[in-house]
Amino acid sequence: MEQQASGQRILDPIERAKLGVKVFNLPYSQAEVLIDEYVSGKNYDPASIEFFKDQVATQIHIREKGAELLVTGGEIVKVIARSFMQNLPKSMDRH
Repeated sequence: MEQQASGQRILDPIERAKLGVKVFNLPYSQAEVLIDEYVSGKNYDPASIEFFKDQVATQIHIREKGAELLVTGGEIVKVIARSFMQNLPKSMDRH
């Protein structure tokens, strides 16, 4: 795709999707290198590239925070289960 004013190309949705699949599980530094290699020498609009990099960084940040929340949730469940087990009567047969 070409921008009317500058004549530079922008990443079209198909290119963004292809790059997104390639960088999905990479750390940001590796994803950025891969993106830079893809656009190198192809007359892309720098603003569209930076916008895409920002989207990738946001997605990586969300994925990392999601993993942290999952671990924290697991720890909470473990503490609740341990507390529940410790507070159960020692023997159900006592009268």
